Amino acid sequence: MTAEQLLSTEPEAPRAAGAAAGRAAIIRSSFALVAPHADELVRRFCATLFSTAPETRGLFPVNMEAQRGRLLRALEQVVGQMDRPDELVPVLEQLGRDHRRVGVRPEHYEAIGAALLRTLGEFSGPAWTPAVEKAWTDAYAAAVTTMRKAAAADRGPATWLGQVVEHRRIGWDLAVIGVRTSEPVPYRAGQYVSVETPQRPRMWRYLSPANPPRADGRIEFHVRAVPGGWVSRAIVAHSRVGDTWRIGQPMGRMRVDRDTGRDLLMVAGGTGSAPIRALLEDLAGGRGQPRTQVFIGGRTWDDLYDFTALRRLSYVNAWLDVIPVVERDDTEVGGAERGTLAEVVTRYGAWADHDVVVCGSPAMIRATVSRMLVAGTPLDRITYDPFAVD
Repeated sequence: MTAEQLLSTEPEAPRAAGAAAGRAAIIRSSFALVAPHADELVRRFCATLFSTAPETRGLFPVNMEAQRGRLLRALEQVVGQMDRPDELVPVLEQLGRDHRRVGVRPEHYEAIGAALLRTLGEFSGPAWTPAVEKAWTDAYAAAVTTMRKAAAADRGPATWLGQVVEHRRIGWDLAVIGVRTSEPVPYRAGQYVSVETPQRPRMWRYLSPANPPRADGRIEFHVRAVPGGWVSRAIVAHSRVGDTWRIGQPMGRMRVDRDTGRDLLMVAGGTGSAPIRALLEDLAGGRGQPRTQVFIGGRTWDDLYDFTALRRLSYVNAWLDVIPVVERDDTEVGGAERGTLAEVVTRYGAWADHDVVVCGSPAMIRATVSRMLVAGTPLDRITYDPFAVD
């Protein structure tokens, strides 16, 4: 190659990056056109898939209402992160590993892709040009490649069986569930798993263990029945000791890095206190604990159902301090900070010299992280898992 040819040749990496950015722009614009009809689009996609590939129907629950919502959220997330591979690739890898639990095979991906492209074309009308179709086709192929590689790299079981050994109602909408597995599930403190219960076959829900792994295989889950939550309501109201659950692969990036040398801030809302407790118990069982400040919050004191357990941990660990936060205090208990978690945490400053872990509902995570960024907390110091709860 001559010097002139070398200078006139576009480097491979910038060319690939430019093509990916152009494809993302096409897909985002295309999806914006059909987004007003997203609910109907997902319904049509499911109908198309089941009619053209009937064998895929067994991959989905009998009642598709909740599943259609999940499919829509997944599609929106992938489209939204199309030009942010650092965020998108881990999501696709988790989806690929997670799909092992329902028995997705390579031919299923082909059928799903064909049904998706056909449905998008029908809803797009004249806007479904060859360039748009190619962008979606290439993007789907790249996504499936990432998912399949992640699934193939998993060597362990796709699921584990566990038996319910405790079902304790804390309130009308909250229960503590103890499950003992026949063999340990290889999760880390702070991660979450998907579960399937006999009350809702083929309908999975993400739950975070409230304890680090134990030798006896027992896992504690805190489950709140959310409005419209098919699985969470069934778990709280109808789970029974002796039920058999299926537990999927551990997922999530929640962890505490002991080697940074920085102090630690933890912010927990609602049942987000479950992974926080698991992380704290894991820290307590090791060495070199960072100075740790925990804010645990809710609308009222009733939402702080696990505060006593966390405060008990602080009594025996000098490196730990726990502060309750309530938006409204109608009791005479006192001692809690008033306001939302986002308001109270940032009232103390930017926490710029801390590592930060945030756990709770997607809305609570968005509000807290956004306000902390405005206050000056570095984004790369904040860890959270924005998974959908039901």
